[in-house]
Parts: sequence; structure tokens; C-alpha cells
Amino acid sequence: MLITEDYRNLSRRDFSRLVAAAAVSPAVLSRLDLAGHTWPPYDSALVIDMLASVTPFNVPDMYARPLTAEMVENARRSGITAVNATCSSGQSGAAAFVETVSNIAFWERELTDHPDVLMKVRTVADLAEAKRTKRIGIILGFQDATMLETDLSRVNLFHDLGVRIIQLTYNLRNLLGDGCLERANAGLSAFGRAVVTRMNELGMLVDLSHVGRQTTLDAVAHSTKPVAATHTGCAALNDVPRNKPDSILRAIAEKGGVVGIYLMPFLRAQGQPTADDFVRHVGHAVDVCGEDHVGIGSDYGIVELGDMQPVRDYWAGFVKRRMDNGTAATGEDPHILPFSEGLVGPEQFRNLYRALDKNGFKTAQIEKVMGKNYLRFAQEVWGA
Repeated sequence: MLITEDYRNLSRRDFSRLVAAAAVSPAVLSRLDLAGHTWPPYDSALVIDMLASVTPFNVPDMYARPLTAEMVENARRSGITAVNATCSSGQSGAAAFVETVSNIAFWERELTDHPDVLMKVRTVADLAEAKRTKRIGIILGFQDATMLETDLSRVNLFHDLGVRIIQLTYNLRNLLGDGCLERANAGLSAFGRAVVTRMNELGMLVDLSHVGRQTTLDAVAHSTKPVAATHTGCAALNDVPRNKPDSILRAIAEKGGVVGIYLMPFLRAQGQPTADDFVRHVGHAVDVCGEDHVGIGSDYGIVELGDMQPVRDYWAGFVKRRMDNGTAATGEDPHILPFSEGLVGPEQFRNLYRALDKNGFKTAQIEKVMGKNYLRFAQEVWGA
């Protein structure tokens, strides 16, 4: 998911209500039988969320305000080793470039202000250091490439600024290729091929999550390095544009890549997704790709939710606006919140670990899905 509109008229009070620090409903957690704050197997694991944020996600101006003490504490409590934090803009043209640079500057300030909790990840060695020092690594990533405009040298520029992941397109078409909502389903453009080549040369991760199916296949074929869909689901279980069919899942795996399963509403056709839906998609992805090619990209923030009514009200308006401007994907519903029940807040990955364990996954398999697969992948794409 990506914010594509700027709702600057939201008051600070309303914003605060959306992200108030309070516990997730105990009724939800007890129903899933996943409650608890410590679990040694999780605490020793390398945990990588390949689409998330320390900030609230999919809220107005999420980088317009400094991190609060609660956000920083949630990050610390989470036990997550690293996250792919979206710093790209939802704008187009020159505005996309300016806002993207501003978002990168946000993270540089926060990294400076909270060195005991946050650290920047540029290399595989940084991932190991984040785990060793019990900090959360921030991997700067893009969910669109509009900020490049027609300037290939900007790939180098953003690499120099620490960006290590670029998703080629968002839901719609850009100069690199078609997003997953484009009916034409055209493939990777000449400029898109040039961008992939430059990313391969620099050691940047080619992300195909919101990318159209033909553009995805073209990118897999053109790339000389493994590629990923950092946050997606399995079309075989719910056939919507945001999920990948088995043929694409298999192609990404055969390239040496990783498919990250998200916690979004696209996991099921109707109703609020649950831990069971997440486990079903992970299981299917493992069956298709093999256990060495599946990970997690929650597509959410490490935040606790307070009063749910303002959250529901905001989300309903957010989705309706996306529907109106054509950026909402099939399966987005104003009444379905953008996470799976019980899998939200700083305990979400501990609960994901427990959900997989409860459903028969072996500890070694869970550790691969939780982060080891992404670590191996990063070593191949980024180098040491």
C-alpha cells in the first residue's frame, strides 16, 4: 500500500487519535490464542519485514511529524531486525522528486535522533549489526519510480542516498511499465529495462509487488540478479490484481528471489483477514516456490491502535478517495481494515511466528520465512 494523496487538512488532534498508543483488543488475541510478550525462538531469530514502517502507515503526512516516544518504543519492543521503509512519493513529475528527497531527509533526522533504537541499513553487514545491537534497521525503499522521471542517473543518486529497493511501478502505469491495475498489461519499457540494468549494476533490489503481470515477467527475464515481490499474496487463493499467480511466484523463485506475504485485505475475498489467512498464503507460496523463497512484507506500521472508531472512519474515507481517483486495487474495501486480526502492533511478528508454529511449520522453516530468506537474497543482490 502507498499513500497517493496529501490530506494536509487533517488536524493534529485527529491524527493523534488515529495512532493513539493502546493495546490491541485482548478479545482478538485470546481468540487467536497468540497472546504473550516473550518467546525465546523469536527473540533469537533474524526478523525482516520487507514492507513496513516505524511510523503509522497509510495515514496523512506520515513523515510530516517527528517520531513520537510511543513509536520509538514500539519499534524497540517489536524485536524486528529491519524493515523496508517506503520513502518514495505518491506525487508525479518534479513534485515526486522533491517529496522523495524530503522523505529521505526525514529518516536521516530520525536516525540521528534515535541512534540507540534505529540504524540505517545499506549492506548485509548492517543487518547483522542491527541484530547484534538489538536495534531496528531502516532499509530505504521506493514503492514507485515516478521520482526518476526520465533521468537514469537518479538511480545512482538515490543509491548514494542509501536507497536499496525500488518497486518499478505502483498500481498504475509509469514510464517504466504497467502497474497491476492497467488493463493493457503492457510489459517493461525501454526505460524500465535501463533502470533494471542500472539497479543490477549498483546492487539494488528490484521489487515487483504492485507491478503488472507482463511487466513482472519481463523484469524477471531482464534482470541479471534475483528479484522480489516484497509484499503480495497468492492469486490461487484470492484472484485479485495485487496477488501473484503461481506462474509468476514460480518465476521469481526460479530467479533466486523471494515472495513476501502481506497482512492486507487481499488475503481473502470477503471479510477481515486473520492469522489463518496469512498462514494459508504462506503455505501455498512455500508449496509453489519452496521454503527458501518465501518471506513477509506486512504492508503496515509497527503501531498499536487505540480507539478503533476513528481508525475505521479514517480508513473508510481513505479507501473511498482511492476508489475515486483510480488507485484503489480490486479487493480494497472501506469496511475492511488494512491488517490481519491479531497481527498488528509491536507483537505482530511474535504472533506471526506463533501462528506458523501452531500450524505445523518447523522452526527452521519459520526462521527462513521470518528473515533468513531475505538475508540470503540480500547477500546475492547487495553483496556483502
